[in-house]
Amino acid sequence: MVKGGFPVFPVCPSPDATTNRTRRLCLAALLAALVFVLTYVPKIPIPVGYVHLGDSVIYVGALVFARRDAALAASIGSCLADFLGGFPLWIVPTFLIKYVMVWVVWLLTHSRGGARRVPLWQSTLAFLASSLWMAAAYGACGALLYGSVAVGIASLPGLILEGLVNTLVAVVAVMAGKKWHVL
Repeated sequence: MVKGGFPVFPVCPSPDATTNRTRRLCLAALLAALVFVLTYVPKIPIPVGYVHLGDSVIYVGALVFARRDAALAASIGSCLADFLGGFPLWIVPTFLIKYVMVWVVWLLTHSRGGARRVPLWQSTLAFLASSLWMAAAYGACGALLYGSVAVGIASLPGLILEGLVNTLVAVVAVMAGKKWHVL
């Protein structure tokens, strides 16, 4: 657009805005890397997939990060673990399931103004609700992908155990974060 003979450019964001965006991007990338490592490395096999500790990072990330940043980091880190772990069939379901997991935790914990004001019992219930969603969604996707309801049902005990273990680890992390005034 030209105004008075001179080109007019949109106003550049302030250096603070750019720094904040860069900081958010770097922290989201760090969260995705943590999700990937704790999903990929400690693999405990179950009939359809494996148990890991990546969901505990997803739960804590949903408390600390912006909703979209945490959801994308959780989804990308988990999908990368599926791809490199030899489960490429699960990439699309994993992306959607992990994205919704973050939204469940975020919606159930951020009604009072963020993670700093959330009681531990409320965080725990949010983690359990997200775990329940994860187990049900992976069970349903397993039934669809493998064409057998029995396969989906057979995976539920392992998925529920995974959710409980990750909830316990996340609750311990939140307690430590509150004690050290990080959360």
